[in-house]
Amino acid sequence: MPTQKPLTNLQLEILKLYALELTEDELTDLRNLLARHFADRLTKRVNHIWHRKGLTPQDMDKWLNDENQ
Repeated sequence: MPTQKPLTNLQLEILKLYALELTEDELTDLRNLLARHFADRLTKRVNHIWHRKGLTPQDMDKWLNDENQ
């Protein structure tokens, strides 16, 4: 039998939400909030890498216009 991993802190917090009865609007708001949170985290990580590598908007334009893609 495979060993079961313990729940993460995120999983535990989400389980607490199951006790709440949300309206559809509230559920939509919660989904949007989570999506924004993870999008912001990704943006910060990408920006960090972008600046660390010294990339420029011209680099992005070059990649977007590369015919080999």
